Amino acid sequence: MMSETPNVYCLVKGAAEGRTRLNAFDKALLVAGVGDTNLMRMSSILPPGAEEQSIADLQLPKGGLIPLAYAAIDGTTPGRLISSAIAVGIPEDDREPGVIMEFEDHANLDTVEAIVRQMVIDAFDYRDRQLKEIKSIGIEHKVEVCGSTFAAAVLWYK
Repeated sequence: MMSETPNVYCLVKGAAEGRTRLNAFDKALLVAGVGDTNLMRMSSILPPGAEEQSIADLQLPKGGLIPLAYAAIDGTTPGRLISSAIAVGIPEDDREPGVIMEFEDHANLDTVEAIVRQMVIDAFDYRDRQLKEIKSIGIEHKVEVCGSTFAAAVLWYK
């Protein structure tokens, strides 16, 4: 079975508290705008020429199978910081694929986002591909009882 190659992407993020880790994660997905879809976690390649869109413009079908790369972390230690970030590397040559990297940690967002952006630079270096730009998004959250953070690159079709 062949599937169509996505031609648009968007970066989303969410953080939430919940009664359980799964409930916190589910609520973070709702905040990010993908909570009523079925996530299909994929490896981290941005299709050639994919264009950035907002999550509202994608009009994802409820219950649909949605491909995305994501970072997520949860925690149950009150006061502990958790962060998730995603970065997309756009190549100079739009006929080449880009790279998506994801990272999460018990650290502040500046640290997590710096690491994920460096991961994109490294991936372009060992591919011998010229990097045009990096787009990134992330979120941090201080755990109250049971918290979760989520950052993703959603791929879709227009």
